[in-house]
Amino acid sequence: MLVLGINAFHGDASACLVDRGILIAAAEEERFRRIKHWAGFPTEAIRYCLREGGVGLADVAHVALNQDTRANFGRRLAYALRSRPSPALVLERLRNRRRRSGAEQLLEKAFPGERFAGQVHRIEHHLAHLASAFLVSPFEEASSISVDGFGDFASAAWGLGRGRSVAVEGQVYFPHSLGIFYQALTQYLGFPHYGDEYKVMGLAPYGEPKHVDALRRVLLPQDDGSFQLDLSYFRHAKERVEYVWEAGEPKIGPLYSRALEELLGPPRRFEEALTQRHMDIARSVQTVYEEAFFNLLNHVHARHGADRLALAGGCAMNSVANGKVALRTPFKHVYVQSAAGDAGGAIGAAFAAWSRISGEKRSFVMDHAFWGPQFSEGEISELLRSSAQNLERAGCSVLRGSSDAEICRRTAQAVADGSVVGWFQGRMEWGPRALGNRSIVCDPRRADMKDILNRKIKRRESFRPFAPSILRESVSDWFEQDGDVPFMTQVYQIREERRPLIPAVTHVDGSGRLQTVARAANPRYYGLIEAFRDITGIPMVLNTSFNENEPVVCKPEEALDCFLRTKMDVLVLGNTIIERTGAA
Repeated sequence: MLVLGINAFHGDASACLVDRGILIAAAEEERFRRIKHWAGFPTEAIRYCLREGGVGLADVAHVALNQDTRANFGRRLAYALRSRPSPALVLERLRNRRRRSGAEQLLEKAFPGERFAGQVHRIEHHLAHLASAFLVSPFEEASSISVDGFGDFASAAWGLGRGRSVAVEGQVYFPHSLGIFYQALTQYLGFPHYGDEYKVMGLAPYGEPKHVDALRRVLLPQDDGSFQLDLSYFRHAKERVEYVWEAGEPKIGPLYSRALEELLGPPRRFEEALTQRHMDIARSVQTVYEEAFFNLLNHVHARHGADRLALAGGCAMNSVANGKVALRTPFKHVYVQSAAGDAGGAIGAAFAAWSRISGEKRSFVMDHAFWGPQFSEGEISELLRSSAQNLERAGCSVLRGSSDAEICRRTAQAVADGSVVGWFQGRMEWGPRALGNRSIVCDPRRADMKDILNRKIKRRESFRPFAPSILRESVSDWFEQDGDVPFMTQVYQIREERRPLIPAVTHVDGSGRLQTVARAANPRYYGLIEAFRDITGIPMVLNTSFNENEPVVCKPEEALDCFLRTKMDVLVLGNTIIERTGAA
């Protein structure tokens, strides 16, 4: 039984294919369209998933969408009658519902000549998130929590996952939202683009929580574990806020009101220099967010008594908060799959539908993130043949490795010598993080490596940290906590005595957003880090995404293009090592 899961009309449009309860393929549309966070109907991701599964649209028995526009209809109606939002807001919402109701027609348009005769399942947004967390987790039983901006008129949901099922037990409804709180303050701090919240997380450790008392008037944790916003500080409840979700990068208009400016002072303009005041506000935002987040988690734990937690939703990408779950709650084990945000709704919808239809015991666990396209050595060889003149003009040598051991050893030596290395291997990662197949790797011992990376390739804000990929068995030696973090979704404190040894991946507060690497999950990437450890004594490398102000590279030609147009030193493309050896 084939189930095609789709996240459409949200940011990070995506698709996946599930066959008899096993994930076959998953990818975000942005990787094919080359536009960050692409929103709309993910035709190219669907095309890839079907191709990877060796099937056509006619072979698909079920399509599952992570959205049900009928969900919570009574609450929508009651809210409209009670609060009387502007007519423009009501009309906009009705237009959005109409645009999102025709999945069958959109499939027919995208795949002319192929007939879909299966069944469409519309899965409520937060149920899809809960399913995306629990139904692919290693847990037989766990509390499951979804927290994000909004979806199907709700911003949070929770329930107990057991066996092959998970159900919504409670929700927080529009207009109250932890995601909107964080997003509005992200905009206020001068980061206007969709998905910029991680920049506030990176900025927060440079500040002090001097504005906590003010922000506690904005976000109000409740005695039952839920939360409310003081709506006077926001626009979304009554005014029309610009939302652009179709065929491109999502765009969202200002969410905060003038009252927030009166509370905190003038907002930062996009190009304005960051000051200590901005850093202090960022720290306060993270602090107040965590208060509400952990209030929710602790109440859910008291309800269920489970010691395992599966998290999803856009707020589950707050790796700083995730890393404190075991410190601030009774939960002992946390699972956050690699695409916890809206993209992950595709697999959540697919597995929720499969669970309802099949009645079978689940057996699949997502213990790695490599569900995207891969490319053969023949395709890579043909690319290098056709690019020979460009490589020669760039002063590059090309060497084909004879074995995994040689490729890992040569690459590790280049990293140890200070090179910036593009590492392109196997199937592309699912989710926003590069996790060892579409990565740039560097030496974590170099205090100047952040500046080198930003100068040569990234050109990003200096306050943003780079992450360590560490051998799984070495975590407790280098970090104050131990655990499996295969998807780079938690931040741990680095042991104080170790911090001077790895300054390039140690943030200003002594933390690191680690990725644990197990040999079974990614043998070649593990071998690279192992070889680096053998050379340097350090069981980790700096890992950042293989891109330059664009979505992470998908195809080998995109990797080669990024290598040639930047000042990257080495590119390892499958079994081929390309190195700049002369002046271009």
